[in-house]
Amino acid sequence: MNTPICDFVRGYADAGNARLHMPGHKGAGPLGCEALDITEVEGADDLSHPKGIILESENNASTLFGTRHTFYSAGGSSQCVKAMLYLAMLHRVSATSRTVLAGRNAHKAFLHACALLDLEPHWLLPEGESSLCACPLSPAGLERVLADQDASPLAVYVTSPDYLGGMLDIGALADVCHRHGVPLLVDNAHGAYLRFLSPSRHPMDLGADLCCDSAHKTLPVLTGGAYLHVSSSAMASYEHEARQALALFGSSSPSYLILQSLDACNHHLVHCYTQRLERVVRRLDELKERLVAKGVPVRFGEPLKLVIDGWAAGCSGYELATLLRQNGVEPEYSDPDEVVLMYAADASESDFHRVETAFVGFHPRPRRSPTALPTPGERVLSPRTAMLSPWEEVPVAVAAGRVCAGAAVSCPPAIPIAVSGERITMEAVALMMDLGFDTVSVVQERI
Repeated sequence: MNTPICDFVRGYADAGNARLHMPGHKGAGPLGCEALDITEVEGADDLSHPKGIILESENNASTLFGTRHTFYSAGGSSQCVKAMLYLAMLHRVSATSRTVLAGRNAHKAFLHACALLDLEPHWLLPEGESSLCACPLSPAGLERVLADQDASPLAVYVTSPDYLGGMLDIGALADVCHRHGVPLLVDNAHGAYLRFLSPSRHPMDLGADLCCDSAHKTLPVLTGGAYLHVSSSAMASYEHEARQALALFGSSSPSYLILQSLDACNHHLVHCYTQRLERVVRRLDELKERLVAKGVPVRFGEPLKLVIDGWAAGCSGYELATLLRQNGVEPEYSDPDEVVLMYAADASESDFHRVETAFVGFHPRPRRSPTALPTPGERVLSPRTAMLSPWEEVPVAVAAGRVCAGAAVSCPPAIPIAVSGERITMEAVALMMDLGFDTVSVVQERI
């Protein structure tokens, strides 16, 4: 598969032109990548209105992902989440509906989109015990919620895979949504590679209407590179208006370094990527089984994640992260309950060996209860009103009873503990303190 963006930029860099245009480094500098960092010079195309090399490269990605069209984002999945909700709002069944049914483990970008677009989240709460990062939902549960709505929501929005590797039954959820005439939007930020499993487990192949992938999370793409996918079965107007939707929430100066990495990734994906992915998934399954045999409580789910439950081992995720770092392993994420490791298709044997070595002689302690997910606080203001109101920063210890302004969140996992516009509960305060929060922003109270 060709790489038109990469080929153009390299040709431009080799030509040795006098760069009397942006950026100010003029193609030279201390990082070593400046020669490939360009702007929209003649022939470089324009991400907001592509007609040349960028459109050609996106068409290559669309073929790889089997979509009506795959759009590039240099602003991560956060930009794509906002664009998805904007598209759903434009085409809502009821002209007055501003409600989105959303899994409670939504990324903070979802809340930002609700504030910017003046949308109302109606939370789909996890069925059964759950943590901050997970929100297990069943098709039957979604059916009940949709049947109880007075008016159709403009969309159903879910996160799958979640930060802990949990995966929803996207195909069945899509069937429920479509029976009710509602589009399904999927935050698939952690699952770009799912398209290349056999069979595919990607939302675009399972019935979702729109989804976003953070290409940089699991594919060889620079940080910030992402895809907005429009399903081949979705309405044509989504494709027609997606470019404008992305432009509303993105920079007019997207990084050509990121665009080149998305372009180069297309070539990578058609050259033995599937075989390498299968090898790593198989090898990781073997590692998981060996860790389980040692008494390490592994959570099974998403194929490229290794999640270990500290609570089941009688320790904290922080302790497990320290153990791994002592053996030369830097985890993706840890909290009081879990530690999360993310693999990729080009993982080396050392990436497996070091993890296994870290748990030599591991002895689990008595199990403890996992940290409980706080119940949502009273909704006092809409996300838009709360985020656009005057606010102040207060110590977490005295925040109970105050109305959350900006989403109370750490990154990773960027999932709000307290949601903008909700009254902060004592449960939320306890979890924030467990996660090391010192302060939280709250709406100023009128005197």
